[in-house]
Amino acid sequence: MGSQKISSPEVHSEQTGSSSLTVFKIPQFRWLFFGNLSFFLAMQGQMLTRSLLAWELTGEATALAYINLIIAVPMIFASLIGGAVTDRVERRKLLIFGQTLIIANELFILTLLLFDQLEFWHMLCTAFVAGCAFPFIMPARMAITVNVVGPQRIQSALAFQAGALNFTRVFGPAIMGIVIAQSSFVNAYYFSTVLYGFATLFMFGIKPNYSVENPSEKKPLFADIGYGFKYIFENRSVLICLLFGLLPMFLAMPFQNILVVMADETWQAGESGVGILMAAGGIGGVIGALWIAKKGDSGGQLKIMLGSTFFFGVFLAAFTQTTNFYFALIPLLIANVCASACQTVNNAAIQLLVDDSVRGRMSSFMLLSFGLTPIGVFPMAIAADSIGAGNAILGASVGLMVAVILFYMASTTLRNLDSVLDLKLNIAKS
Repeated sequence: MGSQKISSPEVHSEQTGSSSLTVFKIPQFRWLFFGNLSFFLAMQGQMLTRSLLAWELTGEATALAYINLIIAVPMIFASLIGGAVTDRVERRKLLIFGQTLIIANELFILTLLLFDQLEFWHMLCTAFVAGCAFPFIMPARMAITVNVVGPQRIQSALAFQAGALNFTRVFGPAIMGIVIAQSSFVNAYYFSTVLYGFATLFMFGIKPNYSVENPSEKKPLFADIGYGFKYIFENRSVLICLLFGLLPMFLAMPFQNILVVMADETWQAGESGVGILMAAGGIGGVIGALWIAKKGDSGGQLKIMLGSTFFFGVFLAAFTQTTNFYFALIPLLIANVCASACQTVNNAAIQLLVDDSVRGRMSSFMLLSFGLTPIGVFPMAIAADSIGAGNAILGASVGLMVAVILFYMASTTLRNLDSVLDLKLNIAKS
């Protein structure tokens, strides 16, 4: 099939520059980037909108837990199917279909709001639909990004995408909060629908995008899913990167979910303090992504991945021991710089290591880690109830630092990662 290419032709003519901004010279990447920015701005803003609306409808804190759970559960199970489907169909079409489903979701809630008929169970139903759609949208988006920019710009492209995501973590809820406070939930849904609409329209600036796999050789869907697991276990570098990427997600990243407890216990900062803490984290995430983007794809991924993961634990521990609220923002920001850097480099390494025919499935395994991360909240929350939120986060931070050291000492594959990545990149260039 003529359109089954790892990257578009114009990529190669633009990749000779040394600037990290070279990736924006690729027209398709620009369409994809601004589409992602619009999509995540709406998605992050709607997290706040759903929470506030659920609270208004029920007056129960458990309603917030139900909303998040009903999104996470289908995301875990559908992610495996979503990755396999991404490797079987035209990826741009799949992305447009998934985002159109999200728009239909928003319009459904908007219509019920306009007629004053919205009930909490309606929100649970639409949350379930969204949880089913995201596992198809995210792997397709990742696979298209890699194919559009080519192997020599993977890390820079993913860094800019991560920067956009962290930017929306700060400004999505802030903008939506202003819209709700100054206007209404109806206008918040109008606004999110427009943003999702723009995100979908931007996808038409991207050429049809297929896996390199020959459609005539496709196996049954569940056989493709099984092959995804087989591929991981047969490619030890991919397995090790996936496992290493889980360390901060399971051990330390759940700290974000109990920031509200620490803000109250340690500084008595209230809701505004939690907002400031989350904003500092988002800004740190943007800085970390831009740092990796500026560095570009110049090698040395292992040192960055190990160092940033280890120092994520160091600065997160320092954050818990800082008694002054405003001084504590400094180590929190740096911790998030490190978290963003290690996640971006890890994602880029995996995308460089895998074959394009399984890229969707590997991206779905990466998405699966995000769906499973809330599990890590439970032990940290239990520890917070027993020994305090600050001590619980401190323990998780020390655990992460120890785990990084042990992982490096125990895994020869991890220690040799740079040479494997350099080999993959040289093969791709040739």
